[in-house]
Amino acid sequence: MSAVIGANDDHVLLASPTSALTAHPYVLQQMPYKESDLLPIARGWNTVIVIAVPTSMDAKSMRDLVAMTRASPGKLNWAGTTGAIDFLFAGFLTKNNLDMARVPYRNPQDAANDVATGRIQVTEASLATLRPQLQANAIKMLASTNSVRPPTHPEVPTVKEAGYPELTLDGLVGFFGPQGMPLALRERIAADMREIVQEPDFVEKLNVTGQVANAGGPAEFAAAMQEQRDRLAIAAKELGIKAAQ
Repeated sequence: MSAVIGANDDHVLLASPTSALTAHPYVLQQMPYKESDLLPIARGWNTVIVIAVPTSMDAKSMRDLVAMTRASPGKLNWAGTTGAIDFLFAGFLTKNNLDMARVPYRNPQDAANDVATGRIQVTEASLATLRPQLQANAIKMLASTNSVRPPTHPEVPTVKEAGYPELTLDGLVGFFGPQGMPLALRERIAADMREIVQEPDFVEKLNVTGQVANAGGPAEFAAAMQEQRDRLAIAAKELGIKAAQ
């Protein structure tokens, strides 16, 4: 991000998930950049994010998981991916008075392995990260945080369908440019990207890697990010955390 901002060149772009950017005000003590330093160019696709537990666990749904947590406060542990989804999940637990301890991991793959063995009981992570454990039938998915069901796993409900819409988070991925990049240029890049993202072969490649095509221009991308920020602000209020400036 610093390299893109520092270059201030419309040929140097940033491709990134938005969850880290939208979560920065709540996980950093001081913001090293202003929101206006990076302009949204194009939304490309959504990473599929799921909430999963060991196959050996009795929970078959999100409601089962909530009930188990209430019945055994402090007995279950969870791990996730640092960023917006971790923040939302923590806010969800606080809002619902659920006592579940977070176990920090440097590598989300290690967390996936520990869920598979039952060392920890819950994880929220990308479908791609959990694929080896799913293929080994060592873990099961209770819900997807995305607004639509995973194309490769249509049997998995969304968190909204499961009764917990406050956990909804699309893993937005897109391109950003530096402050002052002309809107016409951003829209032209977005148009080219939309054409590629909608190609059937590209859509298929995204789906098998745990992603969903979701092309959009600068305005659509900015609106989706703002929706994500609004959700995080609600979670921050639940957690008593103020945004860094």
